[in-house]
Amino acid sequence: MLRSSSLRQFILIIFLFAITIAPSIASAQIPTIVPENCRADAAQNCGVCDIAQLAQNTINAGIYIAVFLSAILFAWAGWKYITAGGDATKAGDAKNIFWTVGVGLILILAAWLIVDLIMKMLVSENALLGPWNEVC
Repeated sequence: MLRSSSLRQFILIIFLFAITIAPSIASAQIPTIVPENCRADAAQNCGVCDIAQLAQNTINAGIYIAVFLSAILFAWAGWKYITAGGDATKAGDAKNIFWTVGVGLILILAAWLIVDLIMKMLVSENALLGPWNEVC
């Protein structure tokens, strides 16, 4: 049997998850990673530009997932910090989660910026203003 504090934390996690996932469930558009030309029924039309679009869609999906998970982990760390009740070890654990998630999110976004900048420079000299996968 779960303790009442564990049960409350579990219910809070489910509630936060439901609130964060509800807008994407209600959305009429489901994002696709594979471009239209490369689907099973039209695979013969798939080209190099579609591979660039596939790479961009995969990177974007990864960024969305990372931001979503970091928001949940920030909320979890905030909850742990608030419920620490003056206990220095619990507050320290919550601060450690904050720092770890923050550094991880900054690293992921910085890596995305570096890859995006390199791809723009490789594709064209003056393509620094738009997405690199739209050059085709």
